[in-house]
Amino acid sequence: MTRHIVIDCDPGTDDAVALWLALASPELAVEAITVAGGNVGLERTLTNARAIASLAGGAVPVHAGAGRPLLGRFTSAETVHGPDGLNGVKLPPGRPPAPGLAADAIRARLRTSTDPLTLVGIGPATNLALALATEPALAARIAEIVLMTGAWGEGNVTPAAEFNAWSDPEALAMVLACGRPITLVTLELTAQALVTPSRIAALRGRSDSACLHAACDILAAAPPPARLPGLPLHDPCAIAWLLRPDLFSGRDCAVRVEAGDGEGRGRTHIDRWQLSGRPANAHILERLDADGFFDLLGQRLAALP
Repeated sequence: MTRHIVIDCDPGTDDAVALWLALASPELAVEAITVAGGNVGLERTLTNARAIASLAGGAVPVHAGAGRPLLGRFTSAETVHGPDGLNGVKLPPGRPPAPGLAADAIRARLRTSTDPLTLVGIGPATNLALALATEPALAARIAEIVLMTGAWGEGNVTPAAEFNAWSDPEALAMVLACGRPITLVTLELTAQALVTPSRIAALRGRSDSACLHAACDILAAAPPPARLPGLPLHDPCAIAWLLRPDLFSGRDCAVRVEAGDGEGRGRTHIDRWQLSGRPANAHILERLDADGFFDLLGQRLAALP
């Protein structure tokens, strides 16, 4: 069966690979790509999303969304993604953005789609929260929400918080409370999907695809974190979950996010051992078959233009 999805993103190096993986997969009908400021500012993330989608040869509409969180100020992750979001890798310019704001586009597709939609959030949750808050009845039209966000241990932007959750915890709290099935891809899961020089070389050898080689260039230019022996490929794990759930294992948990000021802002409290007494509101992916994941990634990206 074809799964109809909307991808909300902030490209971003790993967002680029996630978008290409989705666009290369016939099991997924990408209805729209919506864009927020996150890894870099909205002007750059929108430019990047348009270029990524166009290089794949499709005609998926790309909509501009929120340039800042619901509350507070915008902070980028340029130290990881570079000032342009793709660590200096140049892509051909993409088609113009589609008219209408991201939240409006998400609501419109929820209203009109003949099949329930899956929402995939691989950036700050601002656009998703705005869509659901302004027309909450549309949540009934959602099949699943898949979010790359959070951690049950240490964060990657503060000791407490993962970047997407920290960027807009108020938005994440709203999405977690929407009452629909939610799957979380956390830092502990993505730390099992590590890009290494040997894996990049193996990917490059798959085909002459321009998208594949651009993805390899982007990954090779990204600095790996000091605490891991490779670059964690966060966002493509969210797409891989839709394509090959057999590569993953996890459990249902109660999840809440700290949205106040202070050192704990953006921390996701994930009750993996049912200690809180709160009902589960998300499925947490815990284990990944990394070799199977990279084989899937190579197969699909090699088939793109």
